[in-house]
Amino acid sequence: MAFWPFGKFRTGTSDLSGERLITVLPENARYPIYTSKEWWGDDWDAMDYGQDYDSSRSFFDQLKELQEKVPRPHQQGAQNVDCDWCDDPWESKNCYLSRSILRAENLLYGYRAVDVKDSIDISHVFTLDQCYDCGYCFSSYNLLFSRNCRDCIDSSFLFDCRNCSNCFMSWNLRGKSYCIENVQYTKETYFEKMKTINFGSYEELQKFKIQYTEILKNKAVHKENFNIKTYGSIGTYMTNCNNCTNVFCWEDSENCVNCLRGLKAKDCIDMTGCWKIEVSGNNSCSTNAYELKYSIWCDGARYSEYCDQCLEIDYCFGCVSLRKKKYCILNKQYTKEEYEALKEKIIADMKARGEYGQFPLYSLGLCPYNFSTAVIYFPEVTKKYVEERGGYWEEIIDKKIEGMQTSELPDSITEVDSSISKQALICPVTGWRYNIADAELAFLKNKNIALPRVHFDVRTKERLMSMSQTKSEAYTCTYCSKEVMAYYPKNWGYERIACEECYLKEIA
Repeated sequence: MAFWPFGKFRTGTSDLSGERLITVLPENARYPIYTSKEWWGDDWDAMDYGQDYDSSRSFFDQLKELQEKVPRPHQQGAQNVDCDWCDDPWESKNCYLSRSILRAENLLYGYRAVDVKDSIDISHVFTLDQCYDCGYCFSSYNLLFSRNCRDCIDSSFLFDCRNCSNCFMSWNLRGKSYCIENVQYTKETYFEKMKTINFGSYEELQKFKIQYTEILKNKAVHKENFNIKTYGSIGTYMTNCNNCTNVFCWEDSENCVNCLRGLKAKDCIDMTGCWKIEVSGNNSCSTNAYELKYSIWCDGARYSEYCDQCLEIDYCFGCVSLRKKKYCILNKQYTKEEYEALKEKIIADMKARGEYGQFPLYSLGLCPYNFSTAVIYFPEVTKKYVEERGGYWEEIIDKKIEGMQTSELPDSITEVDSSISKQALICPVTGWRYNIADAELAFLKNKNIALPRVHFDVRTKERLMSMSQTKSEAYTCTYCSKEVMAYYPKNWGYERIACEECYLKEIA
């Protein structure tokens, strides 16, 4: 995950044309950056950077040298409209400051969002519309401030609810309407009570968030894992998976081990951010692959190893940014026989140095560790640890420090006018500047929600916290007293944990 950038959005210029671009890649990147259009164009050829293999030197050092010569696209993704201020968008339209999105429209500050429309501040979600501040939610409409919900509409502050409508501050409900704190009301009484609920006041909204947190600790039942239609598997946040071990945030897969965030994988091990991939191992951010190993950002690659940003390649080893090539090593073309002989030689040399079988070293990373996706899942990793292993760490100080402290913002959204979108705000957590987008302001006013007080990346990371746990701890089932291993750190203070059998009996 250290090879998956989660950098601060910035403007820059293409190393080919000088054209302005927007990227999350670091300003001091050790490799050339082209606009995606230029990278896909015909004005350059990655084969021009090919180099001979030197058996007297580390293969990783040679791969790093190749990386530093070959251009990379400023943005991952394709088939988008008006998604310049996004990273890793696919088939999306009119999205802003969002990452890893597919078929999204009018989305702001989204992360791993699929088939989402007209929503803000959402993460790990599928098929949402008009939603705000939701995590791991599916097929819902006008759902606000909720986690782990499916098929819910016109509701807020829900946890682990299914097929609910017009509910507030409730948990573990199934097929309910007009509930407040799990108490059933008539339709008329529910709406009368909801008239007193004011999300438009920041002070009041914070009280609701504190109440919600206390409910998660003391009242809500937490299943030992949040797997759905998953069998013979160990891990959490899996959907439609079979025979998977140590797998997290994974969908529609089977026979996978040590995998994090992906879908449609089969017979794979040690994967991050991959989908439609089979019989592969030790890959990050790769798709439509077969027998791919130790590679990053590859699409349509087969029978290849140690490749980076390659598309539709077969039988390649240690290549960067190649497209539709076969039998290449370090971006140099070989015959089939030459390729197989040299590959065997390189693997033997790597084994002798203890390199073969390792994922590329930190020193080959695309970004500072603390601006990668890894920091979300492994925040305990220190700068010293990374630098001792050849990686790098970057402290970004916002050069444009002028702006309004968020403590100076009006409490109520009704007191905010359109001029706020032209006012730089200073995040109290990071010290970074951020702005309220025009579309965001219109959305918040329409739903009567107070302005956010921290930078959007801080909000995203906080939302992801509950979905980024990969270590289980021992708990006692609140119903049957059986010991279970659940993915909730003890310091979260969750009191009610249920084994799967009891959860299905009492809740599902």
